[in-house]
Amino acid sequence: MAGPSKSLVLDPALQKYYELNANRYKYFRWTPRNAWLTLVYAGIVPGIIGYIAYSTDGKYDLRGKRRGDTVVEW
Repeated sequence: MAGPSKSLVLDPALQKYYELNANRYKYFRWTPRNAWLTLVYAGIVPGIIGYIAYSTDGKYDLRGKRRGDTVVEW
């Protein structure tokens, strides 16, 4: 039959890794590196993308264009 049997030997290092990964929130600590990465990925990057989206809103119209027509509206 397919599937694990009674003689299956699990790797202890992998078992330790799986347990650590499942309980990662218990071992998390705020360090300067974690704080900086959180600020960058949760604040600065979305801010830059939002600024670019807001500044180019309505500038480009990609529908209904023919050959030779410009994409920029203003």
